[in-house]
Amino acid sequence: MSSFSNLFRRKDIGAILQNPPADVEGHSHGGLERNLSVRDLTALGIAAVIGAGIFSTIGNASHDGGPAVSLLFVFTAIACAFSALCYAQFAATIPISGSAYTYAYASFGELTAWIIGWALIMEYAVGNIVVAISWSDYFTGLMEGIGVHIPTYLTMGTQSAYKGYHEVLDLMLAGKPLADVAPATLEAYKTWNSAPVLFGDFRLVCDLPAFLITVLITAVVYVGIKESKTASNLLVLLKLIVVAVVIAVGVFYVQPANWSPFAPNGISGVLKGVSAVFFAYIGFDAISTTAEECKNPQRDLPRAMIYALIICTVLYVIITLVLTGMVSYKELGVGDPLAFVFQKVGLPQLAGVVAVSAIFAMASVLLVFQIGQPRIWMSMSRDGLLPPIFGRVHPKFHTPSFSTIVTGFFVGVPALLLNMDLVIDLTSIGTLFAFALVCGGILILDPHGTSEARFKVPYINGQFVLPVLMVIGIALLFVYNGAAVSEMGRVVTGAGGYEAFRHYIPMLVFFGFCIYLTIASVRRRLSLLPTLGLLTNLYLMTQLGINNWLLFFGWLVLGLALYFNYGYKHSKLNASPAANS
Repeated sequence: MSSFSNLFRRKDIGAILQNPPADVEGHSHGGLERNLSVRDLTALGIAAVIGAGIFSTIGNASHDGGPAVSLLFVFTAIACAFSALCYAQFAATIPISGSAYTYAYASFGELTAWIIGWALIMEYAVGNIVVAISWSDYFTGLMEGIGVHIPTYLTMGTQSAYKGYHEVLDLMLAGKPLADVAPATLEAYKTWNSAPVLFGDFRLVCDLPAFLITVLITAVVYVGIKESKTASNLLVLLKLIVVAVVIAVGVFYVQPANWSPFAPNGISGVLKGVSAVFFAYIGFDAISTTAEECKNPQRDLPRAMIYALIICTVLYVIITLVLTGMVSYKELGVGDPLAFVFQKVGLPQLAGVVAVSAIFAMASVLLVFQIGQPRIWMSMSRDGLLPPIFGRVHPKFHTPSFSTIVTGFFVGVPALLLNMDLVIDLTSIGTLFAFALVCGGILILDPHGTSEARFKVPYINGQFVLPVLMVIGIALLFVYNGAAVSEMGRVVTGAGGYEAFRHYIPMLVFFGFCIYLTIASVRRRLSLLPTLGLLTNLYLMTQLGINNWLLFFGWLVLGLALYFNYGYKHSKLNASPAANS
């Protein structure tokens, strides 16, 4: 029983604050450098949020949901706002690097903290691999547009080319015509065939631009938070200018007739874009990883989170309405919607400007995530859950040096070799998991809003409000999505077998949480906003599909193996039982 209880040992806030604060004299290797103001933190949030979402995924989301996707951005922002308030209270209470990992350590205990830290590794690393590869595609296309040709064997992942080559080879051996081959597969075959031979039958095929941009961004992050801040602020300024120009020019080409029907595919069509829309917001939690580099974290972190969320939501809603007003939503299923709409209305020069700015937008997302990941590893190392080298701080640059290099390696090498078919959903699930735990953490540490933190989530008694909201939600579900409810009832009662049933498991678990939290709110008068944040994030997780859940659990199993073989034994709480609570 003692060993089992140790899995949930918690660090009290006083112990975490002594772990140590970054500006304490005598901190090994000099400590981090406090250099960020509220403006810089807000810029980091905007840098992370205004990226792939506004330049890429917003197109497919608009294609599926029509102009009503603008409301989906509002709904997702509200979900993020609940989480942002909880993040802000934690940041004001525990102004230490580590983000949701550190907050979970104080509320749920060590095992949950490890799990969330491990999940954030997947969020940041996998997300940045996808961003690096996308950046390479944009960069290669831009170079082609100005007449600079980069050989395809230097812009395609090794795995993708090798796989395409053998697929075409198998078809040819089977006597089938090349006309049956998908264009992308045929391109991979030609790339592998034309690539220089290194040894044996192995060819030089790699995504060099994706690797080089990762190396460049990692170098900027390594040499200091001040340099990273300057780069982030410049990139954000450029992005905001481009977005403002897009809105200012695009509004004159809006045809209100394109907004009708507003939700052509109904609620299901709008919700189909949930993962793509949420992917746009996953970066704002990275702000909290810089807590030890803020000049006044308890004041500035909460403000920056709220400012970034409001600014980005307003921009996303306006951009969505402008895009769907300029052309029909049916034409927006493209990878570069902003450039596409200006080509469509006869403004190719502006389309070119948008394409260039997309390169800088992607780079800024890489920058923020490469800042966040090493600081989470550093916090885990301080607690003994990772080897001490991960907590090393450079004596001159005042950055987590080893962790930054490892982060660059973890992103750069896969981006160089693997054109990984990583779905956005897999990246989002780690973030939603973190958001849910942060909201749940507030319910554990401050369920009635009595904290003395400089910022705290406004307390609204959920005792009577939450049951009413549940009744309204159930009624709306039957009115607007009755067919889906009937289908779910049919499958759950046995029709369709396990293969059909397993896809409803996440939703059934969510219904269980709804019942539990409603009862808990009635009995314990829980704070309403964190409760709504927890439920909203759990609902969004149900929309990501059972296959993504299985991949997520596979990643967690690997992480638990590492924890029990190293972290559990070396935890600082093993050495100081008095710190347990």
